[in-house]
Amino acid sequence: MRIGKINRTTKETKIKVELKLDGRGSKVEISSGIGFFDHMLNLFAAHGQFGLKVSCKGDLEIDGHHSVEDIGIAMGAALKEALGDKRGIARYGTFFLPMDETLALVSLDISGRPFLVCELGELAPAIGNFDTELVEEFLRAFAFNAGITLHAKIIYGKNSHHKVEAIFKALGHALKAAVAVDKKNNDVPSTKGVL
Repeated sequence: MRIGKINRTTKETKIKVELKLDGRGSKVEISSGIGFFDHMLNLFAAHGQFGLKVSCKGDLEIDGHHSVEDIGIAMGAALKEALGDKRGIARYGTFFLPMDETLALVSLDISGRPFLVCELGELAPAIGNFDTELVEEFLRAFAFNAGITLHAKIIYGKNSHHKVEAIFKALGHALKAAVAVDKKNNDVPSTKGVL
C-alpha cells in the first residue's frame, strides 16, 4: 500500500499527516481547527478515495494562514513520499466537476516540476471562519511540495461555497486518476526514464 506519513513542527504549527493513496474504505480524520477547511479536506479524500489523517495545532489566534499553508506543505510531502519512484502510475489527471451553478476544472501532471495556475474568479472574503485567499495558498503549497504541475480553474459560477467545494472535489478526482497504477506497465511514465 502506498502511504506517506509526515510530521512537521514549526513555531507556528504542529502537524501530522498520513495519506493512503490506495485508501478506499480507510478512515478520514481531519482536525485543522478551521471547520470549513476540514470539510474541504474530507471532500478531497472522499472523492479521491484516499485514506487521509490530518491533525494540526496552529496559531489560529492570529488567523488560519499558517495552518492551511503548512497542511498543504505536509500533504504535498506525504503525496511525494507515497508515490515513491512513480513506476506504473498514470501520471496525468483531469476532471471537470459541476456543482449546481458552478463548473470547476482541475488538471494535473505528476511531473516532478512544480507549478500552479489558479484561476478561481471572484470569491467572498470568507466562508465561515475560512479566508478564501487561502485556497490558492493551500494549492500552491501542496503542488510545490508534491512536485506536481497543477491547474485549478472555475470556469463559471456564482456561489463561493460551491466554487471552493468544486475545486477540492475535482482535485480529489484528478489526483485519483493520476496516481492510478497500470498493473501491466511498471515503467516510469516519462521518456526521460525518471520523474
